[in-house]
Amino acid sequence: MHTHTSPRETGWLAAAAQRLVHEDLILLVARLGIASVFFLSARTKVEGWLTVAPGTFDLFRYEYALPLLPPELAAHLATYAEHLFPVLLVLGMLTRVSALALLGMTLVIEIFVYPDAWATHLSWAGLLLLLIGRGAGRWSIDQWIAAR
Repeated sequence: MHTHTSPRETGWLAAAAQRLVHEDLILLVARLGIASVFFLSARTKVEGWLTVAPGTFDLFRYEYALPLLPPELAAHLATYAEHLFPVLLVLGMLTRVSALALLGMTLVIEIFVYPDAWATHLSWAGLLLLLIGRGAGRWSIDQWIAAR
């Protein structure tokens, strides 16, 4: 992990901060934080565990109105993706693939659905890019598999 300290920072402060805020903790918090955003969104689109709610189809038909995909297909794809990829992120499993998929969803949402919400989407992208670039960290199934 590369650290950039200014000349004003004292050695002991930088060392203490680095011990307290370890990269693996940052990656875990990033995984949990962005997973919660998408998973909670997914839960609003279903009745029961994974039955897409009728109102979800209306959202995709009238409010979201994505180009190229029929609303029924888009509703199913988004609902299942918003359930699957966050769970994988929490587990730290297929982290880079999951983060890339959610970054793709974020871009679609930004471009076609809510372009004025760029500040929110930029914060999501920041967490997802961190996970794409660094992976899940040591506290993950990805790392456990890599060690075998």
